[in-house]
Amino acid sequence: MTQRTPRPDPLDSAVADQSFAIALMQHLVVPTFVLDAEGKVSIWNRACERLTGVPASEVLGTQDHGFAFYDDPRPCLADLIAQGRTAEIEGFYAAYDADSSSQLGFHVENWCRMPRAGTRLYLAVDAGPIYDEAGHLVAVVETLRDMTVQKEAQIQLEQLASKDSLTGLANRRAFDERLAAEWRRCQRGGQMLSIIMMDVDHFKAYNDTYGHPQGDACLRSVGSVLAGVAARTGDLAARYGGEEFVVVLPGTNAAGARVVAERIRTAISALDIPHVGSSVAEHVTVSLGTASADPSKLAANALMMAADQALYSAKTAGRNRVETASDLACGG
Repeated sequence: MTQRTPRPDPLDSAVADQSFAIALMQHLVVPTFVLDAEGKVSIWNRACERLTGVPASEVLGTQDHGFAFYDDPRPCLADLIAQGRTAEIEGFYAAYDADSSSQLGFHVENWCRMPRAGTRLYLAVDAGPIYDEAGHLVAVVETLRDMTVQKEAQIQLEQLASKDSLTGLANRRAFDERLAAEWRRCQRGGQMLSIIMMDVDHFKAYNDTYGHPQGDACLRSVGSVLAGVAARTGDLAARYGGEEFVVVLPGTNAAGARVVAERIRTAISALDIPHVGSSVAEHVTVSLGTASADPSKLAANALMMAADQALYSAKTAGRNRVETASDLACGG
């Protein structure tokens, strides 16, 4: 009599497949965790333990896993997916892939302080939902990649591209970008914005007398003064070109801009850098023009023209002085 081979039980096969998938995730070299449909941690693999410094035993079966990545309570990417809050993802992260979707998965990037590990890392995060045959959410899988080295290198390159190599101040490109950004911000907030344009007086004569290396040293000293003055968040001092500099002062009216400009003029005179080729003084001096405007009433280029005209007035009036553009010129 022929003995029949028992057919495998589909339920046993499903359980075996699930066990294999869990074991596979646990041993992945990529930090990975999984949330169930209720947002509770069902898998927190060994690579995730190493990355965060948080053992799986502390988070499995709980919704309390955000502390592994952030000091303050906030959702992780997987939480937002599990809670159906994908429309909020962009607001929580420094970078968001606009092509992200439930079908393709969601990709974001962010700085995380990793409180337990005591490190600050820039993580690339990918997460996607898993549904059963009926379309019900079963789990959300999130994977993490440490991109800190690459991000820091990118930041250094961006800083090099935006800085003037001689003075260390922002360069013309960075100035243009910041002015546009602050202009929009002041428009939204209903704030004034001021510009200071400045020239080193008789700088060609200074170079002719002392040589270009000493001229470079003079510009670096001037740059140091400007960097110290433009110290508020949003303020920016930039080398506009040659011996010409510019300062952006958001949230500052005409009176405030003039005070800052006078402070700059006085501080540079106090450096007492000899300048025998100057017809203004025996030391290096500067001329400054200021202009202020409500960004909702004037274009940025018109404000720049007004500041440039004020600088021209300071030069024609004898230099080593501050002139302020008229209210009419600034649309105020």
